[in-house]
Amino acid sequence: MSIKTRLAANILNSGGVISLPTDTVQGLSCLPFDHALIRLIELKQRSANKGLILLTSDIKYVETYVKDVELLKQIKPTNTPTTYIIKASKNTSSLLLGGHDTVAIRLTNNQLIKDLCTMTRSALVSTSANISGQKTAKSVLKLRVYFKDQLDYIIAPVETDVNPSAIVNLHTGEKLR
Repeated sequence: MSIKTRLAANILNSGGVISLPTDTVQGLSCLPFDHALIRLIELKQRSANKGLILLTSDIKYVETYVKDVELLKQIKPTNTPTTYIIKASKNTSSLLLGGHDTVAIRLTNNQLIKDLCTMTRSALVSTSANISGQKTAKSVLKLRVYFKDQLDYIIAPVETDVNPSAIVNLHTGEKLR
């Protein structure tokens, strides 16, 4: 693993907020600790009533956040990024849920995310790299314009032509996007 990836993992483990390219867009990420979630929400100037996504390389990293662990077995890696909505466990932080009783989970094949999940032994909280209501940052310069020096680490954006992920209710199979 690269030095950049190891450094990012160390920053995440210490409660930091980073920006990194995900399987869809440039994102802001932290580990699912309340102090990091509060900071992430404040950086985005986002309502705490909106939920956040857990990106994971392995279902084992999200088991504690869901009510029905058996249902997670239905999630399989795909070439099309797909976020699944599933009932949250009662111990899941309300900051992650945003006032809902469900949690959003995306299993990804993105190598950087896989490496960070392995190194932190955790799913990553993710949201687009922007101030709420603004366009997602596609350059380090735009990240600096939005967040000044408030991000703990930036892994530079990569050019992607990827659409936002599909969203599926795992309980009903209904496609929400």
